[in-house]
Amino acid sequence: MILDHVPGPDENSAAFWAATAEHRLTVQSCTSCGHVQHPPRALCTGCGSMDHLAQVDVAGTGVVDSFTVIHRGPRPDVEVPYTIARVRLSEGPVLLTQLVGADPEGWSIDAPVSVAWADLPDGRALPVFTPSPDQTKEH
Repeated sequence: MILDHVPGPDENSAAFWAATAEHRLTVQSCTSCGHVQHPPRALCTGCGSMDHLAQVDVAGTGVVDSFTVIHRGPRPDVEVPYTIARVRLSEGPVLLTQLVGADPEGWSIDAPVSVAWADLPDGRALPVFTPSPDQTKEH
């Protein structure tokens, strides 16, 4: 896992990153229209509001929306293969993440997953996802 090249927080993502230090997964929610989104932005992509955005906790469950297995790392010290995926959270937003805890070639679209954490040296953590065998698939 590549943990040494994670960008630092900015004015839009500071609350998200603060929550990850406590191993809490959050998404941005608009208190004006109810839209939820990720990654955090300066405005609501639902209604355009810039004044009604807050980070809210989510369950940390979802399904694999799309994935790819990487067989050639960006640097020689990165262990391969590893799996990068889009995970659609139960609450709707999509996260670009890494899938861990299973054979990289064994993943499938709509596989149920749960959040896990990869701790960073600076106290933050990256949300990664693991297989969730008892979560029911929703179609």
